[in-house]
Amino acid sequence: MTALQPDTNSPQNTTASDVLLTVKDLAVHFNVGRRTGRSLRNVIRAIDGISFEIRRGESLGLIGESGSGKSTVGRAVLGIYKPTSGSVNFDGIEVSKLSRHDLRKLRRRVQIVFQDPYSSLDPRMRIGPTIEEPLIAHRIGNVELRALRRADLLSDVGLPTQSARSFPHELSGGQRQRVAIARALALEPELIVADEVLSALDVSVQAQILALLKKLKDEHGLAYLFISHDLAVIANICDRIVVMYAGKIVEELSSNDVIADPCHPYTIALMSAVGTPDPEKEMLRQRIILSGETPSPITPPSGCRFNPRCWLRASLEDSSRCELEEPPLREIGVGHRVACHFVGEVRLSPERTRALAGLQEASPTSAIVEISNAPTPISEDTPPRTANNGS
Repeated sequence: MTALQPDTNSPQNTTASDVLLTVKDLAVHFNVGRRTGRSLRNVIRAIDGISFEIRRGESLGLIGESGSGKSTVGRAVLGIYKPTSGSVNFDGIEVSKLSRHDLRKLRRRVQIVFQDPYSSLDPRMRIGPTIEEPLIAHRIGNVELRALRRADLLSDVGLPTQSARSFPHELSGGQRQRVAIARALALEPELIVADEVLSALDVSVQAQILALLKKLKDEHGLAYLFISHDLAVIANICDRIVVMYAGKIVEELSSNDVIADPCHPYTIALMSAVGTPDPEKEMLRQRIILSGETPSPITPPSGCRFNPRCWLRASLEDSSRCELEEPPLREIGVGHRVACHFVGEVRLSPERTRALAGLQEASPTSAIVEISNAPTPISEDTPPRTANNGS
């Protein structure tokens, strides 16, 4: 591949560290509505105090249902959203304190691939100029160098050279996403934020793009912040996984542990939604279907934000603290943190939690976890629903 010259004007850390990105106590709030008289605007707590790290060459998966704040995290990392509080530190550089000029230079080291490959590409611009656009914006190379770089990038993502003359509407969805990935790679970034890059694609195309991302990671030593709602995909490509719920991190663990030993009730419920390729087992198994709705980010519940929908409280004699105290993110194993008052304590070990959910043993290399029985209901008035897929 045609190598780019290092950007000596780009913000750099003078002391190299194994940690590439550090997010600490990050909160991003948005004011909505109008201020009338003495009344205050409503505040959407999209992210409400989260912390994690990404090491060089590591893939970190960020998972949660819609509205959990995943995409907001990605945009805060890029400096698109300014933090309300907390910090985003990229290789020793505080992103939120950068000027607009320095932030633009930092973008050479951090890139994003958006969810919809069609809307993220200019429909009036051919593929060749689209890929070259970051090089032109950062004044890298001449016409000949950019043409060579474009050809290398197209080859890297598995597209023919002649596709440079095409418009986005002339390509398939998978091909457009490959173009978006090629554009993100143009500046040789160290970190790529992949925001739901597979959700708009067919299943067969998803597998191709997933294999491409893994190949590029190995070849270029890329670090990924991989945002998705698909736990099976996350477990396949990522080294570690962060599970978010209502703007909070509820569990952080390795991709092997998320299959073999998930501990938070929400993570277990997500695992129960992953199907199995065996039709007979799929018809007989039962899932944990959470009751209620995702809480509003304007008026989140007190204490643990998952407590109104938590099926684990069924087996607890004293669950009042779930409503009164917000659980800290505690380490219960090497690289395994859980935000639950009871998981990890003597009276409720991770093994006991798994048993309550009917979670069976699973191979760490498998992306399938089976739920044999639904959990015990919380109470008569708020029971968690179960669904038998064969009914």
